[in-house]
Amino acid sequence: MKKIIIAHGWSGSPDEPMLKWIREQMQSLNCEVIAPFMPHPDIPTIEDWVSTLGESAGEIDENTFFVGHSVGCQTTIRFLETLPADKKVGGVLLIAPWFILTLENLDEGESPDVAKPWLETPIDFAKVSSHTNKISAILSDNDPYVPVSENKNILEEKLGAKTIIMHDKGHFTESDDVSSLLEAIDILKKMAE
Repeated sequence: MKKIIIAHGWSGSPDEPMLKWIREQMQSLNCEVIAPFMPHPDIPTIEDWVSTLGESAGEIDENTFFVGHSVGCQTTIRFLETLPADKKVGGVLLIAPWFILTLENLDEGESPDVAKPWLETPIDFAKVSSHTNKISAILSDNDPYVPVSENKNILEEKLGAKTIIMHDKGHFTESDDVSSLLEAIDILKKMAE
């Protein structure tokens, strides 16, 4: 059985409409779906989020696929970075991923100080890439937080990611009127073939 692990974003939850919809779609395709509620979602920390993701994922192998949204993408990438050299996963889908953020656009209550460790703690991209050769990313051309071209370049150059830029999806949240994402299901199905 294929296993899908979903990591939500900053100030988010696994029950956000788009993530819940992805979970339900993948369950209808007979996948096991694990979507943990991350600790202190308003103040995400690398250590707590990565360890929670790892504990929730349990035993992983090439039938395990990860979906991240926003800081959940970094959580996923940083989790892969911690895996033993011989451990492989089936694939990774990143929705609204960022390594560079437009800090002045953060929502009320979201502090640049919280984002700082995520932006400044180095990632061993080669190590991350060694655990899967299937990384895809979906970005939006009007995301207020994620500068598209800079993040797209990092994803493609450092992780060999296949990137899709969608039109007018914002940060893929309920307030952006995004409650489903067919492209995500298509990508996951192809990865799992």
